[in-house]
Amino acid sequence: MQRRTLATVLAAFSVCAALPTWAQAATPATEAPDALIKRLSTDVLEQIQQDPALKKGDMERISALVDRQVMPYVNFRKMTSAAVGPQWRQASEAQREQLQQAFKGMLIRTYAGALSQVNDQKLVVKPLRAAPGDTDVLVRTEVHGRGEPVQLDFRLEKKPGEGWKVYNFNVLGVWLVETYRTQFAQELSKGGIDGLLAALSSRTMQAEVAPAAQK
Repeated sequence: MQRRTLATVLAAFSVCAALPTWAQAATPATEAPDALIKRLSTDVLEQIQQDPALKKGDMERISALVDRQVMPYVNFRKMTSAAVGPQWRQASEAQREQLQQAFKGMLIRTYAGALSQVNDQKLVVKPLRAAPGDTDVLVRTEVHGRGEPVQLDFRLEKKPGEGWKVYNFNVLGVWLVETYRTQFAQELSKGGIDGLLAALSSRTMQAEVAPAAQK
């Protein structure tokens, strides 16, 4: 279980921190998604290893990174709606925005945990199984470092004028969106959208209090 938790936080950071470089590098439209993942994830792991503040899990620094660079290149609305499930359609636009912000906060806390645990990992990309015209692909990779390799798969989609965007990822056979959907379903069954928002708000407050208490 501990290994899966570590793998999850590493996966979350590798996905989202890699995307800004991807978007800003002006890569050719013909570059395959697996080639992008390999190049950019390698860059990100190097950045983590070289930045003491990121490795220490500086929340303010991480938050700024995510807000400024990551979110524009992730289909975050799709991720959140999929995690919430059918009740997403019943939520108002204001509630949907709140859910996205709460989900974002959860991922930021995940990154903070990952940063302090990245050492000498490298990403190995497996052969891509996709046709040239596919706009929804699965990029399968493994993170190699200390211990056994960690399975890390990316789901990406490409829409006209937007380029490739990540909307889900899999660690050791567990998909992020599906994992959160199971957790969210329990809160939704008890209190609907408002109940889920209240639960997420409570988690955020607890996460903010814990680091403060350690100072």
